[in-house]
Amino acid sequence: MKLGIVGLPNVGKSTLFNSLTKAGAESANYPFCTIDPNVGVVAVPDERLNLLAELYHSAKITPAVIEFVDIAGLVKGASKGEGLGNQFLANIREVDAIVHVVRCFEDPNVIHVDGSVDPLRDIETINLELSFSDLEILERRIAKTARAARNDKAQAKELELLKRLQKHLEDGELAITFSAEDEDEEAWMKEYNLLTAKPVIFAANVAEQDLADDGASNSMVRSVREYADKNHSEVFVICAQIEEEIAELDDDEKQMFLEDLGLKESGLEKLIKASYRILGLLSYLTAGETETRAWTIRRGTKAPQAAGKIHSDFERGFIRAEVVNYQDLLDCGSYAAAKEKGLVGLEGKDYVVKDGDVILFRFNV
Repeated sequence: MKLGIVGLPNVGKSTLFNSLTKAGAESANYPFCTIDPNVGVVAVPDERLNLLAELYHSAKITPAVIEFVDIAGLVKGASKGEGLGNQFLANIREVDAIVHVVRCFEDPNVIHVDGSVDPLRDIETINLELSFSDLEILERRIAKTARAARNDKAQAKELELLKRLQKHLEDGELAITFSAEDEDEEAWMKEYNLLTAKPVIFAANVAEQDLADDGASNSMVRSVREYADKNHSEVFVICAQIEEEIAELDDDEKQMFLEDLGLKESGLEKLIKASYRILGLLSYLTAGETETRAWTIRRGTKAPQAAGKIHSDFERGFIRAEVVNYQDLLDCGSYAAAKEKGLVGLEGKDYVVKDGDVILFRFNV
């Protein structure tokens, strides 16, 4: 899973990236301190892995991972090359979802590129640049498809879709709110890889005092939540500076620090939950003496395709999956005891894998 962190300059993007990845991207109070996209890989916290590893005395624990790409601050006109321009739009095109950092705090010492703090205006600025970039793609595709559409029914159908989509964006809407009418249209939409079709998670960056009530008393956060509800997006509240402090602590100190702030989880944990929700992901687990590991798949994935995440041979030669819920396994104390109690299911090709399934795949190639 690859998430791109975007936002206007000086909204807390690189500070957030640093805290998430401890990668040390330069963070300074001026635009464009991030010139090349910084990339950091973060392990997904999952206490189930440690518990299973203890049960199996595993030599190794391998969590699921998320790749974060810190993309430099976009400004008005980026789609036309302003600021650092199109290279950033190209970087966004490669990600699965966009984490849009929005400033929801006042601080006279941190300059805002537009002179005042207004999260909805900031969201609109970035959406416009993404939309302009998408419209350029559609215009080129329309010109190419129009020539072929005269003698080809499929091309004529695609041309009609392209024009509807173009009008949708020109009316100020995002591609993610556009409804494809059939499977052909869905396939074409995927092919275009439009920026405004990507799922968005808004990171509402607040002052420390707004963390305890999750931004409920902050009118700027409320406006971001209302906007997100209308646009199929997720929101989580974060204080990037506090996250940077948390990133320096070990696990025990981190827990104490969060409790002192009245928080149950870190911003990273909030972000991971939001990204799994918006992308429709879950983790199944494999466990043994050699390794306990989490595997990330899309909801609705069937057993053979889940097996294919481990190795293509597992999918090709799939026979069955032996499945037990991780909590049942822990409660029983061993795989053998869970089997005796009838808690291990023998599942075939149509089994839809669930979050927290511990699976042993049987295959023959």
